[in-house]
Amino acid sequence: MSDATNAAKPAALPIKDAGPRGFLVSSPPHLAAGATTQRIMFEVLLAMLPLFGFALYMFRLSAIVLTVATIAGALAAEALGNLMRKRDQSSVYDGSAIVTGAILAFSLPPSLNPYMAFLGGMVGIALGKIVFGGIGNNLFNPAMVGRAFLMICFPAALVSFTPTAPMTAAGVDATTMATPLYAAAKQMDLPSMSALWLGNTGGCLGETSAIAALIGGLYLVIRGVADWRQPLALLLTAGIFAQIAHWIAPDAHPGATFHLTSGAMMFGAFFIATDYVGAPVNPWGRLIFGAGVGLLVMVIRLFGAYPEGFMFAILIMNSLTPVIERVTTPTPFGGKVEA
Repeated sequence: MSDATNAAKPAALPIKDAGPRGFLVSSPPHLAAGATTQRIMFEVLLAMLPLFGFALYMFRLSAIVLTVATIAGALAAEALGNLMRKRDQSSVYDGSAIVTGAILAFSLPPSLNPYMAFLGGMVGIALGKIVFGGIGNNLFNPAMVGRAFLMICFPAALVSFTPTAPMTAAGVDATTMATPLYAAAKQMDLPSMSALWLGNTGGCLGETSAIAALIGGLYLVIRGVADWRQPLALLLTAGIFAQIAHWIAPDAHPGATFHLTSGAMMFGAFFIATDYVGAPVNPWGRLIFGAGVGLLVMVIRLFGAYPEGFMFAILIMNSLTPVIERVTTPTPFGGKVEA
């Protein structure tokens, strides 16, 4: 879930605040009464605790520093944007900017300079959310906008991974280490499946442990905060694509299990692709969106210049969301009404 969740808000205001006719027309998505932004943000942050806990174990102080830096940047941009637009600061306290900052932090390498993380948080909120009109109006996932900015400005820093403290203690002697996806792209020795599931590998803060991401993601689905359609379609499509590629060239491409448990696949499927704003609102649209993300991730991983493609896949599918919604919106009862 991403800042997309930050789109959550009550479906209608009290009649005295909703205009002379008692109705408020606002941008989607429209949630049932009781599903407040604060409650959803709290649920998302709670679901991210397993990932944060494992990041603390693997990366120690870096996990705290980067998370604080990105959240601080996101909150600063949110407050500044409200000030410039002469709005109240309620969006600073609803938790949406905090979730955006946390998701951005979890998609960054632990060795990243904190000032870069702070800039990423600011740019993600400023260019990914505020310029579109604020909460619920953005087209692109703000956390991924922030990461794209950092990838453009600091490409070397975004692909530099240092050994984790547990690995260093185990005798790994190196200044940098290959992530599982980089190792696969260069046909190096791959980590064991147990290492991929548990997270004893190189990678970004929130993507090393597939089991931690799965636990948090299932919590969101069970609680009804995240829709199951995007993760299911995404993981199923990516898995099928990866397995077919493995059958065709087994020496060059690992199988489905490797790709589903490495990189940002599991984390992104549950915490980013389930964005309320950047994804379609109808069931078929969400299935198409998830399948599109899974397909693009695998195309980029296997044939692109980058070993990981989740950020690009999400941003591309965000841009296609209006088209998907136009195609998948059901016909109203009684037929279409001519304009």
